[in-house]
Amino acid sequence: MKPTNAPKTYRVKSFGCQMNVYDGERMAEMLSERGIVPAPDGEDADLVVLNTCHIREKAAEKVYSDIGRLTKGKTQAKAPMIAVAGCVAQAEGEEIMKRSPAVSMVVGPQAYHRLPEMLDRAVKGERATDTDMPAIAKFAALPERKRTNPASFLTVQEGCDKFCTYCVVPYTRGAEISRPYVDLVTEAKKLVHAGAKEITLLGQNVSAWSGEDEKGHMIGLAGLIRDLARVDGLARIRYTTSHPADMDDDLIAAHGEIDKLMPFLHLPVQAGSDRVLRAMNRSHTAESYLRLLDRFRAARPDLALSGDFIVGFPGETDAEFEETLALVDEVKYAQAFSFKYSPRPGTPAATMEGQVAKEVMDERLQRLQAALNRDQFAFNEASVGKTCEVLVERKGKHPGQWLGKTPWLQSAWFEGEAAIGDLVQAELIEAGPNSLAGRMLEPARSAA
Repeated sequence: MKPTNAPKTYRVKSFGCQMNVYDGERMAEMLSERGIVPAPDGEDADLVVLNTCHIREKAAEKVYSDIGRLTKGKTQAKAPMIAVAGCVAQAEGEEIMKRSPAVSMVVGPQAYHRLPEMLDRAVKGERATDTDMPAIAKFAALPERKRTNPASFLTVQEGCDKFCTYCVVPYTRGAEISRPYVDLVTEAKKLVHAGAKEITLLGQNVSAWSGEDEKGHMIGLAGLIRDLARVDGLARIRYTTSHPADMDDDLIAAHGEIDKLMPFLHLPVQAGSDRVLRAMNRSHTAESYLRLLDRFRAARPDLALSGDFIVGFPGETDAEFEETLALVDEVKYAQAFSFKYSPRPGTPAATMEGQVAKEVMDERLQRLQAALNRDQFAFNEASVGKTCEVLVERKGKHPGQWLGKTPWLQSAWFEGEAAIGDLVQAELIEAGPNSLAGRMLEPARSAA
């Protein structure tokens, strides 16, 4: 590549999970520290960072499609500088460099703190790849949080040791590792100072977090949540994503004891068939999962439940899929995510016998999503008449309209005098499939 002018504007395009959103925000902060500014809406950026996710089907192909769109019809002088980051970069970095000469940088999710120095090399005309997987060195190299959203993310744990047979996370994010307690409390306080009212603690397996508190005592996620709840100005705490194997008694109790811990639990089950769960290398059964949810609901009766599902896992029969539908009927999820199985290269499931036909998976997914949508709408309808606080996250489409989240992570809108970041007392008056309408009852308050 030839030397080029240093970029003046950037755009970070993040795909997939909330951890990618967090990583994208941190990369944007690093670029801003270098004096590069976000490209205005509707304008091309000098530098585009594609922050990729390997969970979705045909993830790599979508990366190449995006690269093609960014460079189509443009000379080398007019095309943006392109960086590919995230899990696809980690898994297929060398192949991306071979197939796409337009890409200047490839950086994995554990190495993106070195993006600025890679950018310096790219400006000189060098192409750079960094997919090293150091423990958590990147966090110490990231800039201080100066401005954030009312609902912000905080990565507390990375990697996974569960090795579910369909999942690439252990290969792209590495082994489970927890960030130090002091670093997390410090970053949480800085997030609140920068405008956060709600913090969601993130991890590939967030419930596996552990560390020493300021007194030298070993604590788990519940202990961290208890201490973060003492941070002045922080009104709400959430966490995601968890594994059923790591949900301990203390975390269950925390849902009934900590007011700032919101009444919402995302706990993936993936399937309702015990045979399929064993083939997935999930350590729970359908029954043990259901009993675990019973314990959480006993601790917090108004708890909203969310989950993840995969349909068409290799070997799944019609009868086994019906077991998944039966589990859904019993739980009655407030929200859920559902996907067709798609093989990931290098995972055990990719070479299993009994790969399910696409048309069968399509039909099963439609049936599952119909059941999940039914229950989400029912949960929203049951919320009508409740009074709760809504955290205002953005303006609505119409003048005087505001959008935010209820404690149960439902989208809600209302009209009145408010501002982004306010906590508004509202009565929920009308339910839709995906959101609720509210009526503002009292003036907004600041977080306690």
